[in-house]
Amino acid sequence: MRPGPLAVVAVVCALLGSTTALAIAKSTGWFGDGHTDTIVLTQAAPSPAANRVDQGGTGKPLVGNDFDPAAIYRARASGVVTIVALFGSQMRSGSGDAAQGSGFVVSKQGYILTNSHVITTAGEAAPGETPEAAGSVFVEFRDGDRIPARIIGWDVYDDVGLLKVDPKEHVLRPVPFGDSSQVVVGEPVAVIGSPFGNENTLLVGVVSATERSIESLTSSYDIVDAIQTDALINRGNSGGPMFDARGRVIGINAQIRSESGNAEGVGFAVPINSAKRSMEQLIENGRVRYAWLGVSTQSVTPILARHFDLAAEHGAAIQTVIDGGPAAEAGLRGGPREEDFRGIPFRGGGDLIVAIDGNRVSSAEDVVRAVTERLFPGQTTRLTVLRGNERLVISVVLGDRPANPPRSDR
Repeated sequence: MRPGPLAVVAVVCALLGSTTALAIAKSTGWFGDGHTDTIVLTQAAPSPAANRVDQGGTGKPLVGNDFDPAAIYRARASGVVTIVALFGSQMRSGSGDAAQGSGFVVSKQGYILTNSHVITTAGEAAPGETPEAAGSVFVEFRDGDRIPARIIGWDVYDDVGLLKVDPKEHVLRPVPFGDSSQVVVGEPVAVIGSPFGNENTLLVGVVSATERSIESLTSSYDIVDAIQTDALINRGNSGGPMFDARGRVIGINAQIRSESGNAEGVGFAVPINSAKRSMEQLIENGRVRYAWLGVSTQSVTPILARHFDLAAEHGAAIQTVIDGGPAAEAGLRGGPREEDFRGIPFRGGGDLIVAIDGNRVSSAEDVVRAVTERLFPGQTTRLTVLRGNERLVISVVLGDRPANPPRSDR
């Protein structure tokens, strides 16, 4: 990792043997520039899966309301795996060096969830390039058995990877999913994974924050609704599960925010609801599609609304509209001028989004959340906007999210 005065986001992955430090471009918001340092792996071509996940075959939530880490570990450790990924040079040299991360069994058909950066070069590939998969991937269980896994596909936007093993090769004990939309600040969590190659390690903490918008390690878009925790997530925990008090997975451990690259109290997990959406598409089609509106937005607060004479105290003010994008085709308008107000760059005079399909929009994150989590490319959505004091409902046919956010000054 390159040293720096500011905190950087470090990938929570462990590499046994040689590792590579990689600098990748990030976005701050939708279109801002930033950077992060990370450590990455490799991958193979995606292929559609034959079967859907058998949700009925997953484990049952633990009974009671008390937080019992020992009980969670006893019930769930057998469903957590260590993932070993071999890449081109490692396979050719026969050196035995491997990249290592964590994962967890989600069905008796053999599906296993992890991070995309554990099984691919996501984050290392140049912007717009398709990441390459690991040439070989193995899954190691708690009893030490190691079996081969096939890469079904990956989602670089939410940093989700999906593997499949032959259920005949090892007994599978799926872990149950929780509901990440119900997670609250202060609730206890348990993390099981392989930090620094130490398999089946239990770590505990609490949810420090929810609905965090964080820079993705593997794409130029932010991850919305990330779960923040003070559990000591370290390299090698990447792709492992974060459990709630009843032993249900609420997130996939993905990042730490650190000056040194080690755990320092701020870790992030991809919400399981987003991961499930990615998983379902990967099983069905071998790839993930995201809807795209083609705007950049800024959250509005009461002070901003008063200063820029906006017609509502909350919402998402359109800053720029991408030429030729869905929003431009529908006639949405960005702000014509930019002003720095109390350290916040803001373009006034554009449309203010206050609802999407009748659902209230209070912030820029609400727009990202609605478009990426609820809607799909090709769908028509109805945006309620304030243009000055006029209230309009504008229909927009959503497009496919481009690999890199286009830039525009409109």
